[in-house]
Amino acid sequence: MMICYPGLTKLKMKPIVYQNVLSASDSGTLEQLKELSSKRKAIEETFNQTSYVTDAIAREISGGLTSHCEQDIQKLEHYLPLLENLVRHVNMKGKNHQMICWISNLRIRWSSVLNSSSIFHIKGPKFYQVNNIYFELGMILFLYGSMLREQALEVLSSDLVQSATLFRKAAGVYNYLAQEVLIYLTQAEDRPPEATCRMSFILSFICLAEAQAVTARKAEESGKTAGLLAKLHYGVTEFVIEAIDVLQVTTKECKDISSRLLDYILSCKKLHELKCYKYTAEGLKNEGKIGVAVGVLRRALANAKKSMPKEESWRSVFKEVVDDVRVQLRKYEHENEFIWRAKVPRTDQLPLPQAVKIVTLIPYQPQKWERSLVFKL
Repeated sequence: MMICYPGLTKLKMKPIVYQNVLSASDSGTLEQLKELSSKRKAIEETFNQTSYVTDAIAREISGGLTSHCEQDIQKLEHYLPLLENLVRHVNMKGKNHQMICWISNLRIRWSSVLNSSSIFHIKGPKFYQVNNIYFELGMILFLYGSMLREQALEVLSSDLVQSATLFRKAAGVYNYLAQEVLIYLTQAEDRPPEATCRMSFILSFICLAEAQAVTARKAEESGKTAGLLAKLHYGVTEFVIEAIDVLQVTTKECKDISSRLLDYILSCKKLHELKCYKYTAEGLKNEGKIGVAVGVLRRALANAKKSMPKEESWRSVFKEVVDDVRVQLRKYEHENEFIWRAKVPRTDQLPLPQAVKIVTLIPYQPQKWERSLVFKL
């Protein structure tokens, strides 16, 4: 049982036609610029929701892929090597005045899904323009990581192993984005939260937490011991705590981050803490320590009362786990009262939760596609 945060793929972008701005010196370069524009247009139409391609045609274009997530990921994977190659050539001419002007004239503009003020724009989302080719690469990679995460959510109900793998891949993309791409954007540039290093690190931790949560669910279905399940769920909490630590610094620098993201992170923390306590108590009872188990469950319910997720779907999941813990507590209290009569320790005498983190990110390896580009500079 997990809570989900969909919607990171709802980004919008303004069109880019590379060959209309960058002046090619030969026919080969011109063809590559046209190919870049073509691949970019396919992404624009998909995510701006301006495509009129039918499902049957989309399936044929993608080589038979039936999942919309997989089709969209394929479009991004076709564009990324070409874009990476362009970035490399722009870097080679980075201080050239003409190249700087061209990049500015591309007018690279993206919206945000993590900016709280975006929802107040009646005429549509707010668009950020950053005159840096790394902004385009960064936002495309953000979208790529978000699509991998979206696919992980899509297959969650049918294939837990694949879902965890996709979350780990998404974590690797966000980590690469923070360490290798966004460092080339200056702090002075007005940009969306998606184009900041700290937000990428936050999302990498979130994806690792989600991968660990899927792994814990797989362990539950496999009938693993209560002690191990408790540690796996607290491992989710520790990943989330790392995300919270970075987010606290981020919100001091960027005041316009959606409160929904913070609510999701805190809800994940509370949910998996509660599950940890549930399995910890079960393990203690199996060891004959029912008094301690009762104390752990009482502490868990007391903590759960302090905060409730704001979003209805998250609240219903959280409430279901709370109800399970209440039933478990009543059962243990009844058994202790009539059979064991064990002393229930004070809160400060109860065992602290322990974590086992068993998932790691899968490093993103950009596809190297080095083609010569020659411009009229």
